[in-house]
Amino acid sequence: MLLSLSISWACKRRTLPTLENLKPTLKNTYFLYYWSSLISCIGLSMFDLLLCLLNFLSGYRHGWSNLKYFAQLDFAFRTLTWFVISSYLHIQFSHSSERRFPILLRIWWAFYFLISCSYLVIHLGLYWKHSSLPFLLWVSDGVSVIAGLLFCYVGIYGKGREDEDLHLVEPLLKISSSRSNGDNDKESSVSGDSVTPYANANLLSIFTFAWIGPLLVLGYNKTLDLEDVPQLDNNESANVVFAHFRNKLEYDGNGSGNDSQVSTLRLVKALILSTWKEILWTALLSIICTLASYVGPYLIDAFVQYLNSHHQTKYKGYVLVFIFFLSKLIRCISERHLFFQLRIMSIRVRASLFAIIYKKGLRLSSQSKQGHTSGENTNLMSVDVERTGLFSWYLHDIWRVPLKVVLALLILYKSIGLASVVAFVSTIILLFANVPLGKLQEKFQGELMDSKDRRMKVTSEALRNMRIIKLQGWDMKFLAQIIELRKFETRKLKKLLYSSAMFVFVYLSAPMFVSMVTFGFCVLKGIPLESGKILSALATFEIFQGTIYNLLDLISMVVQTKVSLNRISLFLCLDDLNPSIVQKLPRDSVKVAIEIVKGNFSWDLHSPNLTLRDLNFWVHHGMRVAVCGFVGSGKSSLLSCILGEVPKVSGAIKLNGTMAYVAQSPWIQSGKIVDNILFGKEMDKERYKKILEACSLEKDLELFAFGDQTIIGERGINLSGGQKQRIQIARALYHDADIYLLDDPFSAVDAHTGSHLVKECLLGISGSKTIIYVTHQIEFLPCADLILVMRDGKITQVGKYEEIYSLGTDFMELVGSHKKGLSVINSIERRTALGSLIIGEEDDNILCHKKPIQDDEEREPKSYNTEKLVQSEGQLVQEEKRERGGVGFSVYWKYVTAAYKGAFVPFILLAQILFQFLLIFSSYWMVLATPVSADAIPYVKGTTLIFVYVALTLGSSLCVLIRSMLIATVGYKTSTLFFNKMHLCIFRAPMSFFDSTLSGRILNRASMDQSALDTSIPNQIEEFLMSLIAFLGTTIIMSQVAWQMLILFIPMSVICIWYQQYYISAARELTRLCGVCQAPIIQHFAESILGSTTIRCFGQEERFIDTNLSLVDVYSRPKFHFSGAMEWLCFRMDMLASITYAVFLVFLISVPKGVLSPGVAGLAVTYGLGFSMYGVIWDLTMIENKIISIGRILQYTNIPSEPPLLIEENRPSHEWPSQGKVDIVDLQVRYAPHLPLVLRGLTCTFPGGRKIGIVGRTGSGKSTLVQTLFRMLEPEVGQILIDGINISKTGLHDLRSRLSIIPQDPTMFEGTLRSNLDPLEEYTDEQIWEVLNKCQFGDEVKKKEGKLYSIVTENGENWSMGQRQLVCLGRALLKKNKVLVLDEATASVDTMTDYLIQQTLNQEFSGSTIITIAHRITSILDIDLVLLLDNGLVLEYDSPAKLLEIKTSSFAKLVNEYTQRFS
Repeated sequence: MLLSLSISWACKRRTLPTLENLKPTLKNTYFLYYWSSLISCIGLSMFDLLLCLLNFLSGYRHGWSNLKYFAQLDFAFRTLTWFVISSYLHIQFSHSSERRFPILLRIWWAFYFLISCSYLVIHLGLYWKHSSLPFLLWVSDGVSVIAGLLFCYVGIYGKGREDEDLHLVEPLLKISSSRSNGDNDKESSVSGDSVTPYANANLLSIFTFAWIGPLLVLGYNKTLDLEDVPQLDNNESANVVFAHFRNKLEYDGNGSGNDSQVSTLRLVKALILSTWKEILWTALLSIICTLASYVGPYLIDAFVQYLNSHHQTKYKGYVLVFIFFLSKLIRCISERHLFFQLRIMSIRVRASLFAIIYKKGLRLSSQSKQGHTSGENTNLMSVDVERTGLFSWYLHDIWRVPLKVVLALLILYKSIGLASVVAFVSTIILLFANVPLGKLQEKFQGELMDSKDRRMKVTSEALRNMRIIKLQGWDMKFLAQIIELRKFETRKLKKLLYSSAMFVFVYLSAPMFVSMVTFGFCVLKGIPLESGKILSALATFEIFQGTIYNLLDLISMVVQTKVSLNRISLFLCLDDLNPSIVQKLPRDSVKVAIEIVKGNFSWDLHSPNLTLRDLNFWVHHGMRVAVCGFVGSGKSSLLSCILGEVPKVSGAIKLNGTMAYVAQSPWIQSGKIVDNILFGKEMDKERYKKILEACSLEKDLELFAFGDQTIIGERGINLSGGQKQRIQIARALYHDADIYLLDDPFSAVDAHTGSHLVKECLLGISGSKTIIYVTHQIEFLPCADLILVMRDGKITQVGKYEEIYSLGTDFMELVGSHKKGLSVINSIERRTALGSLIIGEEDDNILCHKKPIQDDEEREPKSYNTEKLVQSEGQLVQEEKRERGGVGFSVYWKYVTAAYKGAFVPFILLAQILFQFLLIFSSYWMVLATPVSADAIPYVKGTTLIFVYVALTLGSSLCVLIRSMLIATVGYKTSTLFFNKMHLCIFRAPMSFFDSTLSGRILNRASMDQSALDTSIPNQIEEFLMSLIAFLGTTIIMSQVAWQMLILFIPMSVICIWYQQYYISAARELTRLCGVCQAPIIQHFAESILGSTTIRCFGQEERFIDTNLSLVDVYSRPKFHFSGAMEWLCFRMDMLASITYAVFLVFLISVPKGVLSPGVAGLAVTYGLGFSMYGVIWDLTMIENKIISIGRILQYTNIPSEPPLLIEENRPSHEWPSQGKVDIVDLQVRYAPHLPLVLRGLTCTFPGGRKIGIVGRTGSGKSTLVQTLFRMLEPEVGQILIDGINISKTGLHDLRSRLSIIPQDPTMFEGTLRSNLDPLEEYTDEQIWEVLNKCQFGDEVKKKEGKLYSIVTENGENWSMGQRQLVCLGRALLKKNKVLVLDEATASVDTMTDYLIQQTLNQEFSGSTIITIAHRITSILDIDLVLLLDNGLVLEYDSPAKLLEIKTSSFAKLVNEYTQRFS
């Protein structure tokens, strides 16, 4: 070792100058560790030199024995060793920037401590055998143990991090400049917070956990917020932890990175290698804790014999007390720091897995995403990562359990000789029985997780599409589906819970079984049973019982963790997007921007049908290329192909330049509008303002109370379709790319805005860029330099507008239907010319009141300024609310009385009390019925002794079985009731709840909090009952022996309770913060996977990964400090318990001989070994922390509900609505009480059986009017009447089921095509085929292999946007109600299909009221009335012909602009 240190010092001296140039000298903290180590080493060297001299003098005077020779050599070598180590520390650390003690030195310190402890134990053994030992050896042992303990702490906590070398060269924790414009502003308020006090704490503070004190004081005086929780030390940050873990994962053993396949074994190996130092230190602490726990059982027989003997000196008694106290103290201290280090390790594991799963999610191919649903992703991040992190607690139990069993058997051998062999055999049998039990539990756990995945998938899908579900009146259908899935899950849960209850019964009975067999063998073979030996055996069995009980948890956790790791590794093994699909050319190297040669592509490589075939085209820099074609022809797939998203079968794609992408389904991040536009780039105010103008966003931002600082809800829930699309376009323009890919960007905006976007964006700002845009608007084709016409995955025509128009075929069909629409305009204009004489009379019918509008415009700025005064509370999306203060008694009461009104609770308590009573009584029986010494006569026969003991232990085992089964029954019943109530409240919640609540918050409750309710809380309550009643039993036994101890027990209990109350304020809020801070991680992950195509196209992967790491840090901060707070409390509890126990022992040896029965006193000492309120307070605190999950679920059982689904006294007739007349009277609507009005006094009438078209600028209130018609929004003032019935007085189901809607965002659910068309299964296949043919979709479906039962993946991603819209049309045709609403229903289909759909609607709904919101003027010209909205008010309302007669009308200008744009 000395040689190794010398070599290490020489090597370090060579590299020292370079390191000194990079870092300043050590901080004060490191000097503290250095000086404490150096002084200790010098002190030990001098001390051993002194002992060497004293031993030499003793040998010189009294002669040299063999023992003294060995002692002399030992002291001499120790002196030399510590001198060399002192010199090394001084030379290496005194003037350098080195912060780490060498690993060899720290291993030596740990080894020295273990050897010192071993020496002490050996010398004690010799002493009890009446061997005379030199006093110098006792002094040496004491000093060595204390010094070794100090060195272990210095080695563990001396900030020896191997990642520190990375910080010496380049700090890993860097905050990207883009994060200031990033997605998550939550960190802004805490970015300047101080680092955790733990990072700079001194040795004493770390030893006693005093460093957490300031946070506890703050938490005691106020409710803690996230801003109050200090930042983590750099070494614990997610960035550093993940970098280290990634290096280990990517290293395949040959020095090369290979992360294509991540097996479970490889994942486990990487986790172990990234935390190997923590594993070693916790292993050392585990060894110390385990050895210390067996000192008491080993010496209990000696203590009983001391009490029974009348000739023992007091000195020996005090030595025994000191050893008992010291072993208990060492055990407590090592256990506290062991648990704290394990918690830190679990935080590191969580951070690593959160980061690797998120990074993988960004790289997944489209096919992989379709095969792995969002519900599974949610469970991965919330359940599987949490469970894997929790396994850190059980890591060392894998070898500790066998070690404890071996130590227990050695002590038993000392006490009862050969009978220990019987105990060993029975133990082996029990251990081998674990294999089938473990496999059974693994099976149940896997089945439970699979069923949970299926439920979460449907829940996630329902939450994403809650608007369409409510519009269609399907909310109860989806709720019933989720409840049915939950019933299936509950069956799996019951199996798991009842099997766990049986395991608890078996394993808690196992030590009793072993003790029965062992004592029975002793009686059978005539081995004498004395009180002291029985007590030693019972104390050993007590530890053995804990070991076996831990074995149950270990098996369960190994099984669960294996399942979770398998699921994570399967996710990590999914196929990534192939980066070689697209060949990137050097920028500006060629004139061609995009080139595809002989391209064949398929979304499914295993399918014989290609998605895109025979692609051959090139695009020069600066060209504008339009892509058009019928629905499902492959237009969007072509853009995805250029992005590299579609798997390549053959051919080549070459790109030259950066890209920006605008998706057909807008992907908007939850966050500020400005952050969505900047998307990671620096703010350039001039360019930013120019782009806002080009995208017509300025007026929209003025309408928002917070302008571009407005927080957007999940998936842009509080934006109209046009606003979302224009924000996407602004994002792409601000990126200033070379190539723009626009997937039907003009479908969701009105005609005027579309014209403006083409002029300012397509031809203006990006005029010199390469643009490929998909469009169904024929009017935007002439401005293209090249047009690609697609059909069935092939490019059928290529050329300029005039060229391909003259060729006819597909393009002619598309343009022809558009010309038919224009001919309608011309005919109207001709009729207008003939009727110009009566214009004056018609003018009075036009609601074109300029003055009132002007008045409103004048009033609007005042209203706007008022809204501006609203602070962050005025935002639609609020930060997640959390309960504050203590968990109310009502929460506990609701949980306890939820199942069977709490009828089983008394029986559970009674069973546990009986179990403890019978256990204690069986111990009393064995002690009182056996003699204290071997020469005494037994009080009862051996058979009687064993028979009574067996009866008592079997009775206690039966009580365990009853208690466990009752708790399992109550647990699953309660969790089911809470689940049903929460989900009913969620599905009955108004749409405003989903607008302002991120789905991640709901999913967190449905997954993580529900999992706690299913399994964790029942187990925690069971453990609390065991701890509480065991503590009371121990207190009664100790008080019965010495009632005076009550004088000490009472103040100790009061102090413990005070400590718990002082601690719980901060701990409770930290736990709540953990729950609140986890939801954003899951939310960000789900959101990023949905927008991964956009993120990859813009090259923002690193920024999003940084944001994820930042969110993980925010989650880890309260988790880390909660760990410190927990150990702070437990450390103080253990110290109080150790002192109380020591006083109790002193009292026992001070009592005169004969006053106390040695056996009973020994029994009290035996039970006192485990005496501590720590277990009770720990379990109570854990229950309170877990019960927060119940509080969070109850929070969602009190959501304000929508009006009733059915109102019996106001149920309309079956024929309602028979006419379809809609009266809107003074309608005023706002999205939330704190937000401005969207509809501001709207009044008009839609006559029955007429076709009404609603037009207006994006954001004018068109979609809001539709939502109010379906009562998704309740009017603040005014009413809507359908056929004279006020819709506010009818039930929601009656209303929504009698209205039909084809929504703006086409939605499909996972399942089959038939289940999407007819979720309620009300129609026959023939009716469905008829409808498909009517909406021009039948032929396409017939081509599919599954026909009506063709698979629909999550979100309908395997169907094009236009095909999804046709499915929505099919739903409306099936219902065939008297009122039909088309909310931009044909925006995503080509003009030919649009024309055919309009004809179908005219035929099928000839007598119905059709309300159409459309951006294509041709879609609403063949109607009866036009309603033009502006800023929530009626601007114009009349027939198209009459509005066109007045050339100054807004509608006439809109039509004129549309026709001019096409011409």
